Amino acid sequence: MRHKSFGNMQCPIARSLEQVGEWWSILILRDAFHGLTRFDEFQRSLGIAPNVLARRLKTLTESGLLERRRYSERPPRDEYLLTERGRDFRPVLWALLAWGNKHLAPEGKSVIVVDSETGVEADPVLVDRLSGRTLAAPAFRSAPGPAADDHTRRRHASAAHKRLAAGHTPDTSSADGARRNRGVRVP
Repeated sequence: MRHKSFGNMQCPIARSLEQVGEWWSILILRDAFHGLTRFDEFQRSLGIAPNVLARRLKTLTESGLLERRRYSERPPRDEYLLTERGRDFRPVLWALLAWGNKHLAPEGKSVIVVDSETGVEADPVLVDRLSGRTLAAPAFRSAPGPAADDHTRRRHASAAHKRLAAGHTPDTSSADGARRNRGVRVP
């Protein structure tokens, strides 16, 4: 049974799930970051049925996350390489890794992110590139962007109303102030 398509939704999270929201896709990308490129390598690593793997690789290729490249003519064989779009997915994997280690690893961490030069364990967090500050509420929140449709604006306005009703003060961070000064509407 085919799920509802999220590709036409305006939400970037929904659109991202359309591309990588199936668990095999994320695990294939994980393995691609570990250097796996060939069908049989993915199959061995994941223990995935060949028909499922073929569908997932096709979807990841059509989505522009992997590039299919022929490496043998006889017999015809292809490899799957990360594209720029695919490589940009690495921080998402590291965020999932950090969240899983924190909340889902009672036996301890089985995989960690380390500094390549020192081997020291890293603590993956999202950081605002402009300010260098850790992206965490309440200092940061989502807001409708310039291309937001009415539905997106209403959803964010409703969330803002609920925050105010719950006694949370409006966010008056310097980033919001800077946006207001540039004439950008900040709900």
